[in-house]
Amino acid sequence: MLFNSYAFILIFLPATFAVFHLLRRAGLERGAFAALAAASLIFYGWWSLEGLALLAALILVNFVLARWMIRLGARRDRRSRLALALAIAFNLGVLGYFKYFNFFIATADQVAGLRWTFAQVVLPLGISFFTFQKIALLVDCHAGKVKSLDFLDYVLFVVFFPQLIAGPIVHHSEVMPQFRARAPVTAQVLAQALAIFTLGLAKKVLLADTLARYAGPVFDAAGRGEAVGLVDGWIGALAYTLQLYFDFCGYSEMAIGAALLFGVRLPLNFASPYKAASIIEFWRRWHMTLSRFLRDYLYIPLGGNRHGQPRRYLNLFVTMLLGGLWHGAGWTFVIWGCLHGGCLVANHLWRGWRREPLPGERAVGAALTFTAVVLGWVLFRARDLDAAGRVLAGMAGRSGLQAQPTDLTAAALIAILLAVVWLAPNTQELTGYRPEGAFEEPAASAHAGSWATAKALALGCAFAGAFLSLSKVSEFLYFQF
Repeated sequence: MLFNSYAFILIFLPATFAVFHLLRRAGLERGAFAALAAASLIFYGWWSLEGLALLAALILVNFVLARWMIRLGARRDRRSRLALALAIAFNLGVLGYFKYFNFFIATADQVAGLRWTFAQVVLPLGISFFTFQKIALLVDCHAGKVKSLDFLDYVLFVVFFPQLIAGPIVHHSEVMPQFRARAPVTAQVLAQALAIFTLGLAKKVLLADTLARYAGPVFDAAGRGEAVGLVDGWIGALAYTLQLYFDFCGYSEMAIGAALLFGVRLPLNFASPYKAASIIEFWRRWHMTLSRFLRDYLYIPLGGNRHGQPRRYLNLFVTMLLGGLWHGAGWTFVIWGCLHGGCLVANHLWRGWRREPLPGERAVGAALTFTAVVLGWVLFRARDLDAAGRVLAGMAGRSGLQAQPTDLTAAALIAILLAVVWLAPNTQELTGYRPEGAFEEPAASAHAGSWATAKALALGCAFAGAFLSLSKVSEFLYFQF
C-alpha cells in the first residue's frame, strides 16, 4: 500500500488512527499495540503475501536471537561475540540472497561464461531497511543497551508501518519508550503531523512525479544505446537529482507525519542536503539515519579513526563502497559508492591540509559538492555502466546539443526548484518539528493570525492538488533499494 494512494489516505490511515487511540483511551494499552502491529502487517502484506511470510519468519528468528544476545551480552566473552557474529551473518545472508544473488550469478556468467540458468530471485519490499534495523537491535542487545525484550513490543518496533518500507532506520530506544510514554496527540501535534504529511505528499506527487517525465526519457534513451546530447544530458541529470530529492524527502516526511499521529517522533532523514558545502556535510544532511548506521555499525567497528590516518581513510572508503552496494546490486552502485568514498577522503585531506577556511571557500565548496552529487546520481539512475557513460558523455558535450522541444519547460522548472532547495526553509523549519521534545507553540507576533491563515490555505491547496493527482500513482524510488 502506498502512502500516496486513496486506499491509504481515505481508509487505512484514519481507521488505524481511530482504532489505536480508542483502545488507548479505554486503557487497553496492549490492545492498542496489537492493533497497530496487526495494521502494519496488513500494510506490508498488501504488497505480497510471500513477502509477509518472510517478514514474519525473520521476526520470529530475530526475536529469539535478540533474547539470546541479551542473555549472553552480560558475559562479554568470546562466546557472546561469536553468537553476535553468527546472528549478524544470518541476517546478512538472507539479505545477500534476496538482494545480490541475481547480480552475482550475472557477474559470474559474464566473467566465466558459465551460462547458468536460475529463476530470478524477487527482492522483498523494504528488506534492506528492516534488516539493518534488526541488526542494530542485535548489536544494542549484545552491548547491554536493551535489558529486556517483549515480543509484542519487538513486533511493533520492526513493523511500525510509517518506517517499515523505506526508513528512517530507527533504534529500539528511539521508538518504544515513546509508545510507553503515551505522549498525548494534542490538537497542535495533530496539526503539525498533518502539515508534515501534506508537504511530503505534495513533494512526491506534484514535484517528484512531474520531474520523472523529464528524467526518465533521457536515461531510457541511454539504456537503449542512443547518444545523449549536451542539453538533454544536463536536463536529465538535474531532473533526476531533484526527482530523487523530492521523492525520498517526501516519503520521509510522510513517514514522520504518519508516525506523529500515533505520538511517535521519528528521527530526521533530511536537512536540506543540497545546501551542503562539502561531501562531509552532504552525508550529515542526506539519508541521515543510514549515515548514522554506517558510522556506528560499520565504520567504527572497522576501526574508525583509531589506527592512524591511512587506516582511517581506508575505513571511510570501504564504508562508502559497502554503502553503495547496499543501495543496489549493480556495478553502477559500486562505482557510486567508490565515488563518494573518494570524495570523502579528499574532503578530509583538504581539511587537514588547510589551516583555516579560505575566502569564498563555502561558495566554491557548495558548487563542487553539488556537481559531484549530480554526477554521482547519473550512476545511481542509469540502467548499467554503458548507459551511465552515454549520459555523462552527453553532459560533457561529446554528442552535440540535441535539444528537445520540452527542454525549455524542463529547464524553467529545474531552475525554480533548484532555487527552492537552495534558498527556501525546509519542512522542519516551516513546521517546527523536532525529533525529541513536545510541540512548542511559535512565539506570537503582530501578524501571527494572518500568517497562520496563509499557511493553512497553502497547505490546503497543496493537499488538494496532490490528492486530485493520486490517480497517477507511482512507487517511491527508494522502494527498489
